[in-house]
Amino acid sequence: MDSLSIKLFEKAKRIFPGGVNSPVRSFYSVGGSPIFMKKASGSKIFAVNNKRYIDYVMSWGALILGHSDKAVVDELIKHLSEGTSFGTPHSLEIEFAKEIIRAMPSIELIRFVNSGTEATMSAIRLARGFTGRDVVVKFSGSYHGHADYLLTEGGSGIMSLNVQNRTGVPYNFLRDIVVLPYNSLEAVEKLLRLRHKEVACIIVEPIAANMGVVLAREDFIRGLRKLSDRYGIILIFDEVITGFRLSYSGAQGYLGVKPDLTCLGKIIGGGLPIGAYGGRRDIMKLIAPLGDVYQAGTLSGNPVALRAGLTTLKRIKRIPRFYNTLKERVVHLCSQIKLMAGKTGIDIRINTVSSMFTIFFTNSEVYDYSSAKKADTSAYGRFFHAMLKRGIYLAPSNFEANFLSIAHTDEDIDITLKACSSALRETYM
Repeated sequence: MDSLSIKLFEKAKRIFPGGVNSPVRSFYSVGGSPIFMKKASGSKIFAVNNKRYIDYVMSWGALILGHSDKAVVDELIKHLSEGTSFGTPHSLEIEFAKEIIRAMPSIELIRFVNSGTEATMSAIRLARGFTGRDVVVKFSGSYHGHADYLLTEGGSGIMSLNVQNRTGVPYNFLRDIVVLPYNSLEAVEKLLRLRHKEVACIIVEPIAANMGVVLAREDFIRGLRKLSDRYGIILIFDEVITGFRLSYSGAQGYLGVKPDLTCLGKIIGGGLPIGAYGGRRDIMKLIAPLGDVYQAGTLSGNPVALRAGLTTLKRIKRIPRFYNTLKERVVHLCSQIKLMAGKTGIDIRINTVSSMFTIFFTNSEVYDYSSAKKADTSAYGRFFHAMLKRGIYLAPSNFEANFLSIAHTDEDIDITLKACSSALRETYM
């Protein structure tokens, strides 16, 4: 164990709730004390005791170029003295917005905010204002930020920590939220036949990543688009994780389905705090000051975050075969782990898409919240610590995605596979 991290965690618990500033960092669901980090570079992250880890968390998916990418850092240093926040419009907002709109044709107008949570809550408010309806449809196991009405049966830390996600949330906030099973188009059709005149929007992760990686079935996302069109419902894609990760045009380009509104975050900040929502012009024109749907933010469009994000997107476009390379490395990594598990008689399922993956200790397909919850999380906890001991930093929860960056090398994959071979055996000793 890292004794210095343990000492720091004891100090942190005296001043932060649970010793952390985000619950999934706490190691609560895998046991033990979290590792305190001091620096990171490329695919590696370094603990306070100087131990090096190959990192597959990548700031929860935000760092697709890897830690401290030189182009991003150099650009920030070059311009940081120009100002850290203006509180006024600036030209970089226009340049960055145009790049996102070119990448995602479903977005005609966009607004920058400061987090994924701000993006999703603003998009839902806008959908309600546009339709004049109140009911929001979401899916169990999906996490759309910590707004009161979005926590019911949420994924991410809610699943990991098994918290009572209605605590502190007034009942009246929940009565207009309908939670349905992910990947069940039949459940959506049944609801809308009865209540479509009440439903303002459907918000969905087009590829779920907050109950672990769960792929949408072929007909599910296309079916949501058709039903939304039929009943005049706003379809919102939460692409906070998948935006610019599955492809340069996000999950909507990857799947070939256009939403009415899109929520973004993570990668578009290049490692700095950011969020954005955008979509159809006729809907977005309802936002103040043009319309009556109010949303504002002191640091929205922050020049430092936008510069990091724009540099990241430009770097992605310049690297040949960027997304193919990421996918090939994930496929190789996960196929070899499956072979190792099979040889040792261990039941695992690995869900992968593009540069994302989750290892589930189960003999059943994982396709929604209920099937994800059947996985052996105690086995994952043992596996996590066995890999950690060998210098591999995986997501400290079975219900979070793991991510590759373009900084991960073939050597990193080989080292990870070598660690995995002995860690799998140790998991069931």
